[in-house]
Amino acid sequence: MDTPIHIDSRFPAMGTTIFTVMSKLAADCGAVNLSQGFPDFQAEPALFDAMHRYMLAGRNQYAPMAGLPELRQAIVDKVAALYGTRFDVDREVTVTAGATQAIFTAIAAFVRPGDEVIALEPVYDSYVPAIETVGGKAVFSRLRFPDYTPDWDEVQSLVTPRTRMIIVNSPHNPTGSLLTAADLDRLAAIVRGTDIVILSDEVYEHIVYEGEAHASLCGHPELAARSIVVSSFGKTYHITGWKIGYVVGPEALMAEFRKVHQFNVFTVHAPSQLAIAEYMQDASRHLGLAAFYQEKRDFFRALMRDTSFELLPCRGTYFQLARYGQISELPDTDFAQWLTREVGVAVIPVSVFHADGHDEKVVRFCFAKREETLVAAAERLRAAFAK
Repeated sequence: MDTPIHIDSRFPAMGTTIFTVMSKLAADCGAVNLSQGFPDFQAEPALFDAMHRYMLAGRNQYAPMAGLPELRQAIVDKVAALYGTRFDVDREVTVTAGATQAIFTAIAAFVRPGDEVIALEPVYDSYVPAIETVGGKAVFSRLRFPDYTPDWDEVQSLVTPRTRMIIVNSPHNPTGSLLTAADLDRLAAIVRGTDIVILSDEVYEHIVYEGEAHASLCGHPELAARSIVVSSFGKTYHITGWKIGYVVGPEALMAEFRKVHQFNVFTVHAPSQLAIAEYMQDASRHLGLAAFYQEKRDFFRALMRDTSFELLPCRGTYFQLARYGQISELPDTDFAQWLTREVGVAVIPVSVFHADGHDEKVVRFCFAKREETLVAAAERLRAAFAK
């Protein structure tokens, strides 16, 4: 339908997210979709049974704005058991409509027009639009290739009187790198004596490999006192379509977060919250996630061994980066589209996570898939790019 209205777009350069673009292209081409980060397998029936019970029991009306007390208590208990910090169940935890909403709400709550936000790139694609929507400016420090470790000296040099927030993400999407305890100490030194808020995206907190412990900002007292920490039940329990996450943080920060949350979401689907609260009482369901995905990671890496892709280290998340320089000289966005159309495997080009399109000829595969899906993708890749 045509409109007589002239629209002066606030975001004329902003397009559709790469995940939507590549998933649509995969569907159009009949490609195996290893691009968008969602499992193609089900969660345990016990979770769905619990949801059904609560729906039939009539728990279908608005939950409290901050989340149902049962789920908030379960979150507080889990965080305390894992990281040693016990947040206040009433004042320091909020259930959100997924992690993306949590991130947007945190940015909207603290970043004012003209403020600067430091982000480490490659940077997940929702951060910058949120910053710019509220009138802030994103400032980037590039993680050091190929291990994608932070350059804290550069981060320190980027701090100005206008710096309002620093965003960190570990385990890191898209690279699979991890922050260490030493990294957290460096970050704490940078923000000490400032009013800088830390936004920590930890949605893959339970997907860390080789027995490494996740270095959560919740477990670093100095950083926990100035941080909003985000996590996701979608990533943990294979239910990305439920769009339920949470944030924890000190009371003063959470009060500001909730001022925005109450008007852009208000509350989250009630029976889902109850089902998750019940389901997470069995801690093995999140404690066993690392081993579950490490097996998938190793299975996929073994399948890819006979291809000309160079697999980079994957210390966490369910993403595997690979260099394709031995295969093609195409820019990564062109290569990803060509791979989807001509080979039948959809991936994500990593340059889209850089503000300036920095291209190291690296693409991202998602291995949160059934074995048969990974085998089908690998067969196509081996046929096209055998060593």
